[in-house]
Amino acid sequence: MTALRAAVLDGRTGAAVLTDEDVTGALGLCALDPVGTVLATTRLDHARTSGLRSAGGELWGYAEAGELVAACWVGANLVPILPGLAGPVRDRALDAFAKLGAYRGRRCSSLVGPRDDVLDLWRRLDGVWPAARDVRPDQPSMVIDSDPPLAPDPLVRRSRPEELDAVLPACVAMFTEEVGYSPLAGSGGFYEARVRSLITQQRSFVRIEDGSVVFKAEVAAVAGGVAQVQGVWVRPDRRGEGLSEGGMAAVVQATRDEIAPLVSLYANAHNVRAVAAYRAVGFRQVGTYATVLF
Repeated sequence: MTALRAAVLDGRTGAAVLTDEDVTGALGLCALDPVGTVLATTRLDHARTSGLRSAGGELWGYAEAGELVAACWVGANLVPILPGLAGPVRDRALDAFAKLGAYRGRRCSSLVGPRDDVLDLWRRLDGVWPAARDVRPDQPSMVIDSDPPLAPDPLVRRSRPEELDAVLPACVAMFTEEVGYSPLAGSGGFYEARVRSLITQQRSFVRIEDGSVVFKAEVAAVAGGVAQVQGVWVRPDRRGEGLSEGGMAAVVQATRDEIAPLVSLYANAHNVRAVAAYRAVGFRQVGTYATVLF
């Protein structure tokens, strides 16, 4: 564990808003559960070199006897970081984060991460923060660390910058179908910039036919030897053809070869078709995520 450097926030919550000096300690906690904390680790890796302000969020911490034992990344998503905590210490950490969240107000668009941590924190914030738009309590967290048993789709490749006009509508369609509203509403420029950035980083994968995306996926978070795939989508009129299986096999192969050795994702358990497709590609469940959407 690492000594907590930031002062407790006026003694009002038991938790602290941390500083750049505390990022390395928080990353040490993340390393205890690299799959469960990859969303936070990705932002904290950025903060380690460029600072928390540049990373686009806050880092909260909870310490006992001067040692950092739990943290939260708070940006567009709030990701709790409590690996290995149990019993009264875990309860005290969650109580402290809930008090800090109540004091500072909701700034994130979702709570996401390991299920028990997310749901236990939300139980403390429910009724304090505005009502959730949706709670998704059962999202299998799956990984693959070997070559997929299925042949990769040879037509799935990395998106090219000049294909943004084809890729962006597919990303918007996926997001709207999954979350329930268009990401272009309000600060749509941010979403377009995110799609463009993933293409530029060669972490956007597509199969394009006649100028239209029929399969897509993004490697949206990379940190700690883990690459998390998000945004898997097949055009509705092409579903049931096996495009997701071959497409994901191609994404996994390219990602393991060139980005990170372990590929992860999470899905809604009720999406039986998607979970079965991921299993066919070689993914296995290692935990469970939950998401609270606002």
